[in-house]
Amino acid sequence: MKVTEPKKPCRLNLDLILDSTSDLQPLVEAMGTSVRVLFLGRRQRFHKACLEVSGMPRSLESSILKFCRLIHKLPRPARDLWDGARLRMFLIGVDSASKGTDWFELSGKAVAEVAKLNATIAVSASDRPGMTKRRG
Repeated sequence: MKVTEPKKPCRLNLDLILDSTSDLQPLVEAMGTSVRVLFLGRRQRFHKACLEVSGMPRSLESSILKFCRLIHKLPRPARDLWDGARLRMFLIGVDSASKGTDWFELSGKAVAEVAKLNATIAVSASDRPGMTKRRG
């Protein structure tokens, strides 16, 4: 039996997805230019935001930790919006059309930081590039 060596996925993406009964604009504004807004607005009865870290993060882990630092530094009114959101999700998108085993790792530190923020980590995988993006 041939064993396939694990390799890094073709592409990893991290979006921060928020869903709230309150307007999320002040929270997003408080994060400033450190985030890129993919979606901010209202869908159905809820306010939603989909954000990415600005620039070119070195890794999935560095993106998660940067978001966590930003959230910990939020001024009280913006932090209250974070705490009041009904969904706080770090969505990891994996695009891979390659054969074999794809993998990635998150350290206990990254997972613990997300847990401190009462957020979840979710993974969306696709073998069709560009199909793992979830907008708001």
